[in-house]
Amino acid sequence: MAQHDWLGLKKELPRKRQLQLTVLSFVIPLVIWCVVSYVPWVWHPLIHITDPGQVDYFSEGLDIPRADFYKELAQAQAAGQPLPKGYLVNPVYLPAPHKVACAFYTAFKTPPRLQDEPWLHQSLGHSIRTIFLGFLFSSLLGLPLGIVCGSFRFFAKLQEPFIEFFRYLPAPAFGALCVAILGIDDAPKIAIIVIGTFFQQVLVISNSVRKVDPALIEAAQTLGASGWKIVRSVVIPASITDIYTDMRILLGWAWTYLIVAEVVGTMSGITLFINQQARYRNFENVYAAIAMIGIIGLSTDMFLAWLGTVLFPWKRKGVRKERTHTIFPLFDRMPLKSVIKPKLEATNYVAQ
Repeated sequence: MAQHDWLGLKKELPRKRQLQLTVLSFVIPLVIWCVVSYVPWVWHPLIHITDPGQVDYFSEGLDIPRADFYKELAQAQAAGQPLPKGYLVNPVYLPAPHKVACAFYTAFKTPPRLQDEPWLHQSLGHSIRTIFLGFLFSSLLGLPLGIVCGSFRFFAKLQEPFIEFFRYLPAPAFGALCVAILGIDDAPKIAIIVIGTFFQQVLVISNSVRKVDPALIEAAQTLGASGWKIVRSVVIPASITDIYTDMRILLGWAWTYLIVAEVVGTMSGITLFINQQARYRNFENVYAAIAMIGIIGLSTDMFLAWLGTVLFPWKRKGVRKERTHTIFPLFDRMPLKSVIKPKLEATNYVAQ
């Protein structure tokens, strides 16, 4: 039982332990990467030639498989020729951590090889703009439709069967069609992100809306409210925090479509930078660019999580706030409040 408590089976972990585990979640992969990169006997399948000796196809700076190097070394020893020399290395596609760390700086300072190629900061800005517009357009359609489908069974039965079917279709499959309709610039990329997130968004939000306590709706109906007034003043305030969390998760989903979207039409954004650097075999820049995507996504999510505690203070730990918050002025003015308020308390609608 003590072990289960230590693992957090039923109780929340202490804040200090949470912080330690958060740090470990990043440290453990980094340690594994360092071991693979810096310990020669773990995994160094190539030998970097420093002296080719008399071997014809060896040259200084060339990476040779270990088996080939040792074969040529044995033959040179048997023939009494000068011996080739080198040291163990990993393939070029797995740079050491310190090289990737340096690339976070040098990738921004190094100008592009061709005049018409963008700098790294321009590529990142382009990708962020694509994600923002794609998720914005998706939310403008998906958010209200999800609320409507979750509130009214009529609209759920009318819309959700087709949405359920469509969400299984891979968004990249529409790439050629988007290019034919929207051209080769940014419009088809934004469309791919919209297709990839809109249908999931409708279903996830409608599911969150359905979790609203029926007692709240019954109380509103008892007082004579109906239809859209219940949706506006009861359903939305009751589910707003869950919807906000859903939107955070779905924004991360949109980032996963970025690389696929940016190869549609004319390649652009961070995808263009990654492909260029891979072509030039600057794989430390490739790793740095991929890590930048993760850092931007995680930072955005952490900011939105903090913003949620500002917008919905009753969700903070140790803060007792009623749902009838001033950001829902219509709900505050409703006569339903006097009846619904006790029911909110009875159904744990007040954050503990």
